[in-house]
Amino acid sequence: MEQLSVFDILKIGIGPSSSHTLGPWRAIQLFIQSIQKASKLSQINTITVELYGSLAKTGKGHGSDIAIMLALSGEDPETIDTNMIQQKTQLIRQSHSIDLLGIHPVSFDPTTNIIFRPENLPYHPNGIRMWAETDDGERLLETYYSIGGGFVVKENEQAEESHHILPYPAHTPKELLAHTENTGGSMLDILWENEQTWRSKEAIRADLLQLWVVMRDCVFKGCHTEGKLPGGLNVTRRAPLMYQKLMPDSDFRKPEEWLEALTQISCHTQQILKWVSCFAFAVNEENASFGRVVTAPTNGAAGVIPAVLLYYLCFCKQNISEDDIIDFLLVAGEIGTYYKKGATISAAMGGCQAEIGVSSSMAAAALTTCLGGSVKQSLMAAEIAMEHHLGLTCDPVGGLVQIPCIERNSMGAIKAITASNIALDADPDDAKISLDQVIETMWNTAQDMNQKYKETAEGGLALKVSVALPEC
Repeated sequence: MEQLSVFDILKIGIGPSSSHTLGPWRAIQLFIQSIQKASKLSQINTITVELYGSLAKTGKGHGSDIAIMLALSGEDPETIDTNMIQQKTQLIRQSHSIDLLGIHPVSFDPTTNIIFRPENLPYHPNGIRMWAETDDGERLLETYYSIGGGFVVKENEQAEESHHILPYPAHTPKELLAHTENTGGSMLDILWENEQTWRSKEAIRADLLQLWVVMRDCVFKGCHTEGKLPGGLNVTRRAPLMYQKLMPDSDFRKPEEWLEALTQISCHTQQILKWVSCFAFAVNEENASFGRVVTAPTNGAAGVIPAVLLYYLCFCKQNISEDDIIDFLLVAGEIGTYYKKGATISAAMGGCQAEIGVSSSMAAAALTTCLGGSVKQSLMAAEIAMEHHLGLTCDPVGGLVQIPCIERNSMGAIKAITASNIALDADPDDAKISLDQVIETMWNTAQDMNQKYKETAEGGLALKVSVALPEC
């Protein structure tokens, strides 16, 4: 059984796409590491990367070429100064040269050394084939697949056996529920026990709070950054305007001060809904601008979890509690693992239901738990949220994570809140559909979905707006 930590689902990355930006970035890092292990980095004189399938069709809009250049240069998505991305990549384009890991210069022209091939490789629509040649003519070749959420797998390589023996292993929500019933414990009790097979309790807290800081700072930056999004669609950032209408004449220098002020606001329902949308827009406008986000479970759906978490902290609790944040993220991450194990979190495999649908489901369960719901009610909320995203296509205009992706994060957040409200007022024993069933249905729907609605920009809204994409 595949064992997944919540930190496999929630992780720090760079926008705009976990599968098209973060995935290729991680694949290149693995390739370079294998070259290093073979002690051949200093012998490399050329390197070429081929992107296949969905990566080729929407790779330019998703910044796949940018991720490749940064990865080859030795940059990491968790630590890179995002303000320097344009400068670093522009230098590579102009010089036709790249320093592998920042230390070994080789000739590299992105227009010829990054090749876009629309055909699919056998295993997955997001294929990455790369090769490097040494001074003595040896060719080093590897193929990877970006399978969603920043996960990558190497071709013909078995997944590593998990050495983690979980006290309460659960491949499905039904198994998680059984553990809580057998032990008499809560969902959080089970999750804490399982997560401590990977990390100490102190490390779990610290790492979850670090994810929260990235989320918080991303929302704050998105609310305070005006202008147009890159990519050629000339989409104007809307979060700053939304924010100014909701909190006019405010001047906060630190996100901590800003957040504390938010908890003091007394809002009517309409304003609260506008705040939720503002939070979601802020994150995904940052994501579209190559900002740092938390993949949850993907970059394209990164705004849902922080928007619903901020809704809970600012308008339900009106208090910023570390314990509440940790509980929320633990439950959200756990729900995401069931979709990864039982279906997919890749839009190239399942459409947008695999991204926004999953994130909404994750947020709904987390919110319900934090509002005092039972395990059954939390799983019911997750089911309701996904049920009303089933069949959602991925049809990005221009291959960019902007239209309709940004607005969908707002919709996914609102649906999560609504799903939680329904579940909290319901008797889950009366539910006709379980979360297990909706995950299976989501996977069946993904398999039936036409390929042109799976992140290829070949159908739906992607055909309604013409855009001149920038060259690689």
